[in-house]
Amino acid sequence: MKHLLNTLYVTGNKRYLSLNGENVVVLEGEQEIGRVPLHNLQSIVTFSYIGASPALMGTCADKGIDLVFMSPHGRFLARVTGEVKGNVVLRKQQYRMSEDENACVGVARNMITGKIYNSRWILERASRDYAMRLDVPLIKEKSGYLYQSMERVRECDSRQSLLGFEGEAASVYFSVFDQLILQQKEDFSFHGRNKRPPLDNVNALLSFSYSLLANLCGGALEAVGLDPYVGFYHTDLPGRMSLALDLMEELRSVIADRFVLKLINKKILNKKAFMQKEDGAVILTDEGRRAFLTAWQERKQETIKHPFLGEKIEWGMVPYVQSLLLARYIRGDLDEYPPFFWK
Repeated sequence: MKHLLNTLYVTGNKRYLSLNGENVVVLEGEQEIGRVPLHNLQSIVTFSYIGASPALMGTCADKGIDLVFMSPHGRFLARVTGEVKGNVVLRKQQYRMSEDENACVGVARNMITGKIYNSRWILERASRDYAMRLDVPLIKEKSGYLYQSMERVRECDSRQSLLGFEGEAASVYFSVFDQLILQQKEDFSFHGRNKRPPLDNVNALLSFSYSLLANLCGGALEAVGLDPYVGFYHTDLPGRMSLALDLMEELRSVIADRFVLKLINKKILNKKAFMQKEDGAVILTDEGRRAFLTAWQERKQETIKHPFLGEKIEWGMVPYVQSLLLARYIRGDLDEYPPFFWK
């Protein structure tokens, strides 16, 4: 249970929400885990199939408090809301901004700055922690290029130019990604990003983790009242969660890439977790997928100090906090969107 920016997050998957007076009470079995006054809240997000009492749902609807139900894996299920107030105003402003090139560039520029910054620190930390096993001069050279890319991105004034800088930075980052694989090199080698379909074990892991992260970001955006299909950086296409793809850019390396490296380097998965289809696509076996998802859930529960809020949160909550910050920027409560800078 975590209270952030007027939102209560209930992360245990066996917790039930009920009403007691003017308080929301969180129960696990017969035990009370905590309670929070409703007048302090704008929304409640629960990651449990167990649910909430009708009394609480009715009171939240009356008071204009969104009650959002997510699956334990972070997939958006439903939102209980009363008379429509804040969300329609927020979404209308989101739609207006999405049609304004300057507004789009302002948000996208910060997100891509966050992406490049985080990619750079993946390399910096690896060169520090594994100096005897890596080509440190090469890693430092690539890190220096990424630093220069951030400077260019900060001066960028169009999405087209931003796309070019982001693509170049990603190419540089992935050019040394294979060096970060320290174990099981015979079965996990990386020679460039390939997808649709992934053609090797590493790319299969990256693609699956990116898919999970995109769904997590989409659910987080839904939870705060934003439309995950209308973005600022990725082009709007039918059925594509463009804003979720925008949001996940700054989180790819620190959440997905680091997780994939952990699976390989700590030997949580091995070559038996994969199979190759007739068209050459490499996918996880059922057993491999179960092991992956178990480790993914454990990873989401690890904690980090959020660089902007200065509070300790679970890694799985990072997309929700960033979604809240984005919503606050769109509402005009923040001067600019603060990306997630990991170090």
